[in-house]
Amino acid sequence: MTASSHRTRIAILGASGYTGAELLRILAHHPNADIVALTADRQAGKKIGSVFPHLARHNLPDLVAIPDVDWSKIELVFCCLPHGTTQDVISALPGHLRILDLSADFRLADPEVYAQWYGHAHRAVGLQREAVYGLTEVARAAIGNARLVAVPGCYPTGSQLPLIPLVKAGLIDADDIVIDAKSGVTGAGRAAKESSLFAEVSEGISAYGIGHHRHMPEIEQGLSIAAGRPVTISFTPHLMPMNRGILSTIYVKMKGGAKIDDLRHTLETTYANEAFVHVLPHGSAPATHHVRGSNLCLIGLAQDRLSGRAILVSAIDNLVKGASGQAVQDMNVMLGLPEITGLQQEPLFP
Repeated sequence: MTASSHRTRIAILGASGYTGAELLRILAHHPNADIVALTADRQAGKKIGSVFPHLARHNLPDLVAIPDVDWSKIELVFCCLPHGTTQDVISALPGHLRILDLSADFRLADPEVYAQWYGHAHRAVGLQREAVYGLTEVARAAIGNARLVAVPGCYPTGSQLPLIPLVKAGLIDADDIVIDAKSGVTGAGRAAKESSLFAEVSEGISAYGIGHHRHMPEIEQGLSIAAGRPVTISFTPHLMPMNRGILSTIYVKMKGGAKIDDLRHTLETTYANEAFVHVLPHGSAPATHHVRGSNLCLIGLAQDRLSGRAILVSAIDNLVKGASGQAVQDMNVMLGLPEITGLQQEPLFP
């Protein structure tokens, strides 16, 4: 059997959440994926169609509790569990499994930074050191050899893809980056929360996590690697009355005599052969509707009215490129498959 025809036996832990549902939507049409186990402790015993009616037509296994999974039948695991719980679960999994974790538990390389931002010591430091940060376009080679991949957060994906090439090239001042990002409500997860109620979200916009959002150290980690020194950014997320999407408006100061055309050339060159990251033509700016339901990241650039400054705008679907789609892209790299496999769907517009 060739690698291209092999169907990898997959388990999804936490399949009843938004990222789990999005994984099922994508993997249901993936030619190399065989979903053999789905877990959701509070929904154990139910058919997936009773939790997600839009998936009822697919022949998928019933939901079970994690202890009831027969790991001998599994090759690869997607872990969609809440932050803070994944460490213990993954630590207990058999060593033959390859794992993609969609929580934040393994994204930060430094255990002390994790403890500072998440309020408790990391309980699987050995695994944390082993984990590869799965920003596919940046860490492709390491992802291919990894056993455990930490799938990046949605805000960090939308911010790092336009910024890393420019920081690495020394075209912008890494000490003067301001990120204003706006997300749909699905970014808060599916659990019932007062702040996610329709009446709390509809017809309004709110900033949150001001000055202390947990995605800040994740973004800084990637930019610090690109700069070769510590980088601190200003980042403020906002909740928008929409289901999906992240729009990141990023304000930067150019350096070393760089011009907007230099920034554009660097981004276009960096992503010229990438399937999912595209730099828009001069004068165009992306919108969340342009990427909805797709694994795309669209990037626009503009000269600021302030001398020597530029504005970058990126758009992703927080559930696809910001979570489940990037996880499948990482899986494809891990399995030696074409990266676009299962991810060719066009955006849903309008």
